[in-house]
Amino acid sequence: MMSVLPPAEIGAPFSEIDTPALVIDLDAMERNMALMAERVKALGIRIRPHAKTHKSAIIAAKQVALGAVGVCCQKVAEAEALAAGGVRDILISNEVVGARKLRRLAALGRQIRIGVCVDEFAQIAALAEAARETGARIDVLVEIDVGGRRCGVAPGPEATRFAAEIARYDHLRFGGLQAYHGSAQHLRTPAERLAAIEAAQRAVTDTLGPLEAAGFTCDTIGGAGTGTFLIEGASGVWNELQAGSYIFMDADYAKNVSDEGGNAPRFEHALFVLATVMSATSEAQVVVDAGHKALSNDSGFPSVWLRPGLAYHRPSDEHGVITVAADAVKPAWGEKLLLVPGHCDPTVNLYDWYVGVRDFGTPRARVETVWPVDARGATS
Repeated sequence: MMSVLPPAEIGAPFSEIDTPALVIDLDAMERNMALMAERVKALGIRIRPHAKTHKSAIIAAKQVALGAVGVCCQKVAEAEALAAGGVRDILISNEVVGARKLRRLAALGRQIRIGVCVDEFAQIAALAEAARETGARIDVLVEIDVGGRRCGVAPGPEATRFAAEIARYDHLRFGGLQAYHGSAQHLRTPAERLAAIEAAQRAVTDTLGPLEAAGFTCDTIGGAGTGTFLIEGASGVWNELQAGSYIFMDADYAKNVSDEGGNAPRFEHALFVLATVMSATSEAQVVVDAGHKALSNDSGFPSVWLRPGLAYHRPSDEHGVITVAADAVKPAWGEKLLLVPGHCDPTVNLYDWYVGVRDFGTPRARVETVWPVDARGATS
């Protein structure tokens, strides 16, 4: 049971939402989801959206209804929360280490289709033992480092040794490659992003050759994010895309220069933190009730939505300072402001509830739904 009451009631006007609150423009989110589904269908490949963005079984179900084959998670606990909410096909696009977590992972494999990534031989043996004890069958992707310099084995023949090791175990199935270039998503120019993914593509093809020569087929070559999915999707190499942030977008993604050719879809900001001006004693600034506990600032401070001349600065635990330019309209005490998070994923993780609003930004705006953030705090 949730320990925190929702910040709004269904049917309430926008003005009655308590703050800080995590607010979704439902119309914008639905347009984003439909646009991605349309673009992926045109590419002729699969999408498995990353649920670490929203951590919601309800939103995952909406993505599946639009054609997604399932979702990705980063943690076993995220997968457990979404499986409990009805999601039936989950890839943990990450390595899982530790006997207890592996037993939990294997237990999921008795309930739903579950996959996981590996980049250590010891991890394969431990995963196989947990699957054997549980009687589960687990899909295993070998992660290769395609430029992110995080997890993954070196591109080339090493992945073939991993595939052969996975194939030794009855309860494991070699499913293919995980080839995600996370840092490429926020390279600012189209040319930079293209160069990064072209290098990643070479890494994948260098890996596929030895695998195919050894008789291994990759059912899945997964990766791609919101910033680069069109490049991977058109490559002829990746066949399953893992974009996540497209449903919400954030202030950091807004800094990316769009594709000059006009091919990139225009995803809209759909996620906001609603904050209230709690102090307005200075002419040059106001203070809102949304600080570090309400917003993740790892990718920069939030932007103030549709309020030119206002800039968020100097967050503390419970406060955020908003400076007011000389030619800007100063917000009044008690006024509510919409903040676009710098990074949507960790901001979502700070909240128990979504407040879904229809007719956002109009006098008719009302709370249509309140959804739990099912996998909030699911870090294990």
